[in-house]
Amino acid sequence: MSDKHNHPHTHDHVHEHSHTHAGNSGENTALLKYMIEHNRHHGEDLHELYHSLEASGKKEAAVLVEEALHFYDHGNEKLAEALKFIGGE
Repeated sequence: MSDKHNHPHTHDHVHEHSHTHAGNSGENTALLKYMIEHNRHHGEDLHELYHSLEASGKKEAAVLVEEALHFYDHGNEKLAEALKFIGGE
């Protein structure tokens, strides 16, 4: 499956991945590490968006993006914690 996300900061993400439910530990570790890094990059994008909205006077939207980023980061922390339980870090 291929997902393509276009962002206003002029870079694209193209990702190939399959969904299996019987993956081995190495596959699970690799996928979690990939997702953490992938999400980190999207978090950086959201941070840039926050500043852009704030600078353009869209304070209410900026606050909501900032709140969303908090939850996004919290989710990534949970993925990192899961990674520790499977011996990936």
